[in-house]
Amino acid sequence: MTAMRQIGCCTWIFGTNDIAAIAARAVRAGLDGVEIHGDLSIDPVRAGRILSDHGLRIFSITPGDADISHPDGAIRQDAVDYYRRLVDWAGSLGDAPRVGCHGLVQRIRPLSDQAQEDDLLADSTRRICALAHGAGLDVCFEILNRYESHQVRSVAQGLALLDAVGAANLALLPDAYHMNIEEADPAAALRSGGGRIGLYHLADSNRGAVGDGHIDFAAQFRALDAIDYAGPIIVEPAAPGPDPFTTNKGPGFEDTLEDMLARSVRAIRALGS
Repeated sequence: MTAMRQIGCCTWIFGTNDIAAIAARAVRAGLDGVEIHGDLSIDPVRAGRILSDHGLRIFSITPGDADISHPDGAIRQDAVDYYRRLVDWAGSLGDAPRVGCHGLVQRIRPLSDQAQEDDLLADSTRRICALAHGAGLDVCFEILNRYESHQVRSVAQGLALLDAVGAANLALLPDAYHMNIEEADPAAALRSGGGRIGLYHLADSNRGAVGDGHIDFAAQFRALDAIDYAGPIIVEPAAPGPDPFTTNKGPGFEDTLEDMLARSVRAIRALGS
């Protein structure tokens, strides 16, 4: 059994709420840290100080949307430039967080040719890893699902991307919610990723708190133990309601999310993780 893991949440789930308000909710929910949204309009020095003052670590960064596999070179360069700025921004947060990476969420089909865009994805990811390496940071490529991306939707595809990129500071970020859609056996997929898994996200099958849906988290935590995963568990639920890409589901959504986070922490600890 791996020692009790630290638990965090993605700050983007709280939308435009100020980082101080998010930090207070994270503490009340029993979290150890956060995955901070890579919104470059946020003052990283202030954000890092506020989170530290609340006793919260910054585990990782959720990137903003940037199309790193677009066939138009100018658009692709703009996307890589965003990551260049994100790496600089990360250096002012006070921690050395993992930098998340993925393509443009909601682009679910190629604009040109799938094989060509897969090659472009690998090339851009290689460039992003080089930028992060220069700053002493690791990169985790997030595996999404077919309703959010046409690229890298399974651990097997993620491992192929890692081989194509060939960067020592690149690992995978599987998510229990996405795996519930894409993987026949999510626990087996985690085991297949082994030491190449650098970060783990979760929400239940309905994007709710742990226990609100039908995901077998006990099996996934056993798989994480088997591969000696020592990183944090990042909880990423959404308040009930339509449009999964809009966090604000109306008055009181923040309270709903705080309750989801607190219940998830209790459920994760009850499972011995």
